Amino acid sequence: MLPQAFLDRMKRQLGEEYPDFLASLERPRAVALRFNPLKGEKPALDFVGENVPWEPMGYYYDPIARPGLHPYHEAGVYYLQEASAMAPVQLLDPQPGERVCDLCAAPGGKTTQIAGRMAGEGLLLCNEINPKRARILSRNIERMGVANGLVTNEHPGKLAQNLPEYFDRVLIDAPCSGEGMFRKEEAAVTDWSQETVEMCARRQAEILDSGAAMLRPGGRLVYSTCTFAPEEDETAVAEFLRRHPEFEPETVCAPWFEKGENGAFRMWPHKLLGEGHFAAVLRKKGEKETPYQKNTGEKLPKSWQEFAKELGIRLPEGKAITFGENLFWAPEALPQLRGLKVLRPGLELGIVKKDRFEPAHALALWLKNCTNREDLAPDSEKIAAYMHGDVIASEKKGWCLVTVGGYSLGWGKGDGRVLKNHYPKGLRRMG
Repeated sequence: MLPQAFLDRMKRQLGEEYPDFLASLERPRAVALRFNPLKGEKPALDFVGENVPWEPMGYYYDPIARPGLHPYHEAGVYYLQEASAMAPVQLLDPQPGERVCDLCAAPGGKTTQIAGRMAGEGLLLCNEINPKRARILSRNIERMGVANGLVTNEHPGKLAQNLPEYFDRVLIDAPCSGEGMFRKEEAAVTDWSQETVEMCARRQAEILDSGAAMLRPGGRLVYSTCTFAPEEDETAVAEFLRRHPEFEPETVCAPWFEKGENGAFRMWPHKLLGEGHFAAVLRKKGEKETPYQKNTGEKLPKSWQEFAKELGIRLPEGKAITFGENLFWAPEALPQLRGLKVLRPGLELGIVKKDRFEPAHALALWLKNCTNREDLAPDSEKIAAYMHGDVIASEKKGWCLVTVGGYSLGWGKGDGRVLKNHYPKGLRRMG
């Protein structure tokens, strides 16, 4: 049962389209996934169907297939993402080499979509204010093999103070009342109230102001929600433009979405295969780069250099950063991070011991290949055993990259007879 106050407002909002809107909420929802270009060519899978019109890497799939259980999911080959939720990144249009911020990033769908567009070049800061959700975000960044992603757990206002006019593009997929998720999530219905809508609108205004301060002149800001409430959508954008005369709506080509005023777009569940979504594209007037202080980085330790040489690993442009024993490879554009809560400053390479190097799971997932590799078929008993945490038979010696269908999945260490399993215990499948 949908809230009556919500239904009354939607009837006023949609007019003669209201019956079609109601009927769409009774239909089974379309489910989709997005292939990850950072892992290489997309595989042919029999449960994948038509392309999502607004995302070249997005496809609808047969829900009976349960692709979240396939080994390719754990290898980061694809991300399960609602189709309409793929639209804001299409509007953001991030480019390789840019500095991009996803200000409300958890659980990571749009962040990893941005990362795919950036092709490992530039810097992607993904932030989440909730600590638990920030850890989930960090795990998804790792799973999808993102090397140039910086994960922070901060209030947007603090990031704005530390990184003024630093970013070329900012995405604000704001926390909202979730009306567009009523068909997908029962909690969105039970938690809804007009007071929640108004509370979200106040919070969104604060986040928008922070995002505005972080964007350089000439940069693009995309604001999006998964709600239909005008207070959180068109009104929020109009009020933002009133507070920030340095911004203006930006014209972009988006033929799949219903265009409104002030650079706004609507996605309606009765007009496409997806849930409800709203987005607005805004540009900061002017055109200039803002100077910033780079993080200088450190020297790569000898143990890493020997490990990388043995396996033929070549890192992209960047700099070494250590957090305790943990060694990370950070983007070249990494700024000073003093005073910020940073969960991940880039690609985790591994742990530096006194006389050896122990590679991280994140490094395995980022690698496309190395000189010592054991490839397992996705439907084999061996891959099931590996993901269970078992030792598997192999003639490989030393550190070995375990791949599934050619896609990197984790590490093993061989003695010429078996591979000792280094798949993380928290990811192993029971039963």
